[in-house]
Amino acid sequence: MKAIVIEKGDAGQTVTLKDFPESELMDGEVTVRVSHSTINYKDGLALTGAAPIVRRFPMIPGIDFAGVVESSTSDAYKPGDAVLLNGWGTSETHLGAYAEKSRVKADWLVPLPEGLTPRQAMAIGTAGYTAMLSVMAIEAAGVRPSDGPVVVTGAAGGVGSVAIALLAGAGWHVIASTGRTEEAGYLKDLGAAEVIHRDELSATPRPIGNERWAAAVDSVGSNTLANVLAMTKYDGAVAACGLAGGMDLPTSVAPFILRGVKLLGIESVHCPRPRRFEAWRRLAKELDLAKLEAMITTVGLDQVIDLGPQILAGKVRGRVVVEIG
Repeated sequence: MKAIVIEKGDAGQTVTLKDFPESELMDGEVTVRVSHSTINYKDGLALTGAAPIVRRFPMIPGIDFAGVVESSTSDAYKPGDAVLLNGWGTSETHLGAYAEKSRVKADWLVPLPEGLTPRQAMAIGTAGYTAMLSVMAIEAAGVRPSDGPVVVTGAAGGVGSVAIALLAGAGWHVIASTGRTEEAGYLKDLGAAEVIHRDELSATPRPIGNERWAAAVDSVGSNTLANVLAMTKYDGAVAACGLAGGMDLPTSVAPFILRGVKLLGIESVHCPRPRRFEAWRRLAKELDLAKLEAMITTVGLDQVIDLGPQILAGKVRGRVVVEIG
């Protein structure tokens, strides 16, 4: 079968598209013929070796796939079932999605939600699924559109694009923060009411600032997240789900003890199945598929390697669907 394979030798990491023996697929109850995948920021880190994502070699990268069950020893799935997968250590310790087949544990799979095609599911991917988890966390914190605006950082990226569409559809006044102001039209088409330059949030943060929004979805981290927290309204909530700007957080306790701001950590890889299933149920129901279509760029498996550095450099807009099968 064709697969992208990461190998490591004396000269470092190499990434190639090559034939890979199906017999070397890893243990699991379900073998899936993969039809579609996508490219997330984490995939870019694995493909380039910019961070130690891969922890076994050789590795097939790719943290998301959609496809059809080819064989199964689990009662949960039978041949012909349409399924998808996000995370669970694929591309890290378990062979991942950039291949014509994958063998995984049954518990890692989600039945393809009614109303979504495999292509649409991968246009959503981990980025969109993470965006929905962020929306759910803000709702669980008790913050509503009537409380004030919501800011979305890294707005033109995958998480940001889907978050804007979801939040606007739910009635929020969405402020999109991006370094690519040329994408303002794209962001407003998704539902953003305002577009601000990321420089407004990237300066050295103050402990507390003027109250500008009731909630936030942040995929950047570092100074950006610190500034977002400092400008969040009393009793607001900030969902932190990414680190494109860095893993540090140069803030103080001021937003938390002076305004009661809630910082909500979003983890998607090992998210419990009930919450995972609910996120995908809501994505199928609430995401405007016409807006999703506007986010999509489609590529083949042979183009994935070159896109790794581009997504890390912030040059990929919206969502990339990889057609495999």
